[in-house]
Amino acid sequence: MSWNPTQNPECPQTGSDALETLIIPRARDLGGFEVRRALPSPKRQMVGPFIFFDQMGPAEFLTDGGIDVRPHPHIGLGTVTYLYRGEFEHRDSLGSHQMIYPGEVNWMVAGRGVTHSERTSAKTRSGRHQLFGIQTWIALPEDREEMAPDFEHHGKDALPLIEDGGVTARLILGTAYGRESPVTMHSETFYLDVTLAPGAVFPMPDDHEDRGIYITEGAIEVAGDRFEAGRMMVFRPGDGITVRAGEAGARLMALGGATLNEPRYIWWNFVSSSADRIEAAKEAWKAADWQRGPFRLPPGDDAEFIPIAPEFERGRPRRG
Repeated sequence: MSWNPTQNPECPQTGSDALETLIIPRARDLGGFEVRRALPSPKRQMVGPFIFFDQMGPAEFLTDGGIDVRPHPHIGLGTVTYLYRGEFEHRDSLGSHQMIYPGEVNWMVAGRGVTHSERTSAKTRSGRHQLFGIQTWIALPEDREEMAPDFEHHGKDALPLIEDGGVTARLILGTAYGRESPVTMHSETFYLDVTLAPGAVFPMPDDHEDRGIYITEGAIEVAGDRFEAGRMMVFRPGDGITVRAGEAGARLMALGGATLNEPRYIWWNFVSSSADRIEAAKEAWKAADWQRGPFRLPPGDDAEFIPIAPEFERGRPRRG
């Protein structure tokens, strides 16, 4: 998915002492497929290093339907794809070709520059199918923004599973509750897929500076206040936070980590601590010199690409 400055979420006043920020994503219809964007928001560019957070779906496609995200570029970030239902076929300019299914993780580090595509496979398009998942971008620390691009895939069984008292939590990235994900991180991070039985209680990790929750299904209570699905809550550093699932249970993503030293510029699919670096990437993509330029198209998916849209041509990198 791509960042669009017209898709800013809302950040209403909550009146809750437990929350620093409440974020309500705006939904965008991409033609029978809805995306809800929680980050970046007007009051919160990042939660820890997480600078972009999209809920994809839930959606159901008829035969021949699906997702076609054509090849497009990134710099200065890592992309995280995690699915509840459905699949994606990932290809990138490193030569990676990887299917991803529910409970697995794709982690692509753009560094100084990478190109990738994401599509529904021909096999899946042959019948009715669903798609529901989360895509995030993680801003890289300044000393890693120009690193060589990389890609990792980890299966469901490789990700630590934490179970206790009606709580099931899969650790996608980073560290939490004394466990560590196998995914290579470049800054302090945690990212958990948490399923709560009705009335189950979930204590947030207390060893990370920045912490947030995004509810994907059901509802939870925090300090006596109820929050429905499609809400992101960001908590104050150091506060002990425990949430309780509603009568139908809940599913949520818990995320955060150490804050970065300064805000980032963000423009289209580029994130950087330097506006000049983003301008250079913009001109390189416009030049479309796949042989001598810094960007390549993915092998096996090099017949088309996403050009820079007119509304982005008029814009400048924006800093949070």
